[in-house]
Amino acid sequence: MKCARCSGLMVADHLLDMQESYIPMWMHGLRCVTCGNIEDPLIHHHRMAQHTRKIRRNPSGFERAAIRPSVAA
Repeated sequence: MKCARCSGLMVADHLLDMQESYIPMWMHGLRCVTCGNIEDPLIHHHRMAQHTRKIRRNPSGFERAAIRPSVAA
């Protein structure tokens, strides 16, 4: 698998989550050996949800040009 940031190699890793719960929790995830980017199931879920919302807002896939009011010089 390739890293989304740098296209480096992603390897399976065991991650310790100490912030989200009062009990330390181990989970499986992927870590890039080049840049250190981490992707676990929760991060992946949030990125997919954000991508889906972005597509729903702009179904054509094209960015709209910003319309600026004309300014007198």
